[in-house]
Amino acid sequence: MESKTNTACVETNSETAKNEAPEKESAEDIVNQLIQKASLADGSSDEEYVSAEEEDEADDSYVINSMNENAEVHQDNSSESLDTSEKDHDNIEESEKDKEEEVIDAMEERRKEEELLTEEERMDRREQGQTHKNKGNTEFRDKNFQEALTEYTKALEICPLNFHKERAIMYANRAACKMKEDAFEDAIKDSTLAIDLHPQYLKAILRRAELYEKTEKLDEALKDYEAVVELDPSQHAARASCMRLQEEIKERNEKLKVEMMGKLKDLGNLVLRPFGLSTNNFKLQQDPSTGSYSVQFQQSPTGNGS
Repeated sequence: MESKTNTACVETNSETAKNEAPEKESAEDIVNQLIQKASLADGSSDEEYVSAEEEDEADDSYVINSMNENAEVHQDNSSESLDTSEKDHDNIEESEKDKEEEVIDAMEERRKEEELLTEEERMDRREQGQTHKNKGNTEFRDKNFQEALTEYTKALEICPLNFHKERAIMYANRAACKMKEDAFEDAIKDSTLAIDLHPQYLKAILRRAELYEKTEKLDEALKDYEAVVELDPSQHAARASCMRLQEEIKERNEKLKVEMMGKLKDLGNLVLRPFGLSTNNFKLQQDPSTGSYSVQFQQSPTGNGS
């Protein structure tokens, strides 16, 4: 039966090029004959089947319904993806907040415990911390940055919280290890902790400024270099970095302004096009004294992009 069906389909397709209407009737006859044969074979009646034309309509309806269902599913999936993305972002923020709270709670608990220590016990812990710091320095000089990082972490875990300057150096040294390992964001965090403990720590401020540059945070880098120059005017390299970054920030802002104006112009043309206008009908003029802009309408500008 399968070979007969294939032959009938081939003959029907060849007749299509000659005469479309007769081919359609022939196709219906062939399909009905096949259906009748199938019904006789399995004992079913002709009433259980629909005609070829009704089958086509049913198929078309099924395709349309399937397309609608697929569109709805795609829309639902897009909404679910957006909801999932927003939930993931919220979860990350909540997780970071939880971690910060845990750190604060742990530090507060540690502070209370250290208040119960005697002065001798505090000094002993300070010395233990210094020993780990010195080991870290040795590892750092040998370019064993991961081992050095471990020693600096041990030093911070032992050295009492009230020794601000010692702990600032430990944080700054650990930041140097993380910088060597290209963990720039973590290095920035340690540098910030060092600066919080010792606001005049030039080496930590300079390192954080360099880290900000590496992570393209030019404004933050400029502030740190300016702070260094303010604390020590003899820091000529920091002064040169201030001048360089001011130019880089200016160029970046100009580039961003051009990109933004281009996007706004495209949006404006999209809105104005139905009215036979374009953004070329509106001319921006900058006041050199204030830097502000004014808009002037031109009825027939040259190069109208409408």
